[in-house]
Amino acid sequence: MSKKAVLLLNLGSPKSTKVPDVRRYLREFLSDPRVLDVNPVLRAIVLNLFILPFRPRRSAAAYATVWTEQGSPLIATSKKQRDLLAAKVDMPVHLGMRYGEPAVPGVIKQIVADGAEEIFLAPLYPHYAMSSYETAVVQAMEEVARQKPSIKVTLLQPFYNDPAYIAALADATAPHLQEDYDKIIFSFHGVPERHLRKTDPSHAHCLTVPDCCHCPHPAHATCYRHQCVRTMELLVEKLDIPRDKTVLCFQSRLGRDPWLTPQTDVTVERLGHEGVKKILVICPSFVSDCLETLEEVAEGCKETFEEAGGEHLKLVPCLNENPRWIDFLADRCRRWVSAEP
Repeated sequence: MSKKAVLLLNLGSPKSTKVPDVRRYLREFLSDPRVLDVNPVLRAIVLNLFILPFRPRRSAAAYATVWTEQGSPLIATSKKQRDLLAAKVDMPVHLGMRYGEPAVPGVIKQIVADGAEEIFLAPLYPHYAMSSYETAVVQAMEEVARQKPSIKVTLLQPFYNDPAYIAALADATAPHLQEDYDKIIFSFHGVPERHLRKTDPSHAHCLTVPDCCHCPHPAHATCYRHQCVRTMELLVEKLDIPRDKTVLCFQSRLGRDPWLTPQTDVTVERLGHEGVKKILVICPSFVSDCLETLEEVAEGCKETFEEAGGEHLKLVPCLNENPRWIDFLADRCRRWVSAEP
C-alpha cells in the first residue's frame, strides 16, 4: 500500500497576544480574498486605513483574556486533537492552520519529505463556507499541486449532518441540559449574506426563495446557512430539546454590509430585556474553543445578557477532546483506508 498521511486543517491564531503579532495575523487573515471578498484595491484601503490601525490592539486585549500557558486555546486544543487521533490510526497525523502557525505550506513540505503518496485532507469545519472550509481546502490543494502534484488527495466533505458528528455534539451537550435553563442559543459564526449568494450555483435560491433553507435545492451542498440550520435541527431532535426553547443566531460580524441574522449579541440583550434569566449557548460551527467562544460568547455575551437583566449565561464547551468526536475523525480515516482498491 502507498504511504498515507492525514492533514487536519483549522483557522489559526496569532503567535502571541502582542499587538504586532496580532496585526500580522489579521493582515494575513483579512487579505484573503475569500474572507474580505471585495475589489483588491478597496480591500487594501479598508484593511490598511480602517482595520489594521485600530483592531489589532482591541483584538490583542481580547486574546489576552483567553490565552493559556500553552498559548492560543485553538492551537493547543487542535494539537491535542491531532495527538488523540494519531493514537487511534496507523498513519501520521499532521496539523496545519490556514493563517499563522503551523502554516500549511510548511506542513505539506514535511509530509512530502516523509514520502507520503496519499493525503486525507480533513478541514475541521462542519459547514461549508467560502471564508473557512473553502479557503482552507484551496490553499492546501494549491500547495500539494505546487510541491508534489503526484500526491493523491482525498477530501473530508462538510459533515454538518453526519449522524456520528451529531452524536458527538449530543454527547458533549447533554450533560449541560440537566441544568435549569430558559433558552438554548445555537450561535454559529456569521458570514456576509453575499457569501451565500456567491456559493449558490444557481444564483437564484439562497436568500431569494421563501424559506430557502427548507426548500430542497442543489445550493444546499455549499449553503452555509442551510447547513447550520440542519445541524441545529438534528441536534434538537437527537436530544429532544423543546423547540420553543431554541434560538438560532450568528456571531462575529465584521463591517457594515448585511450579514446573517439574527446576531447573537443583539439576541441575548433582547432576551435579557424580555425577562429571560438563564441561557445556554452552544457554538456548533467550532470544533475547538477559541476567541469567538471563550471571549466573545462566554465573556462578552454574558456581560451583555446580565446588563440587560439576565442572571446566568453559560457556554457549552465545543467538542474539543470529546472521545466521540475523536472517534468520528478516526472512523473517517479508516473508511478512507478501506476504500482503497
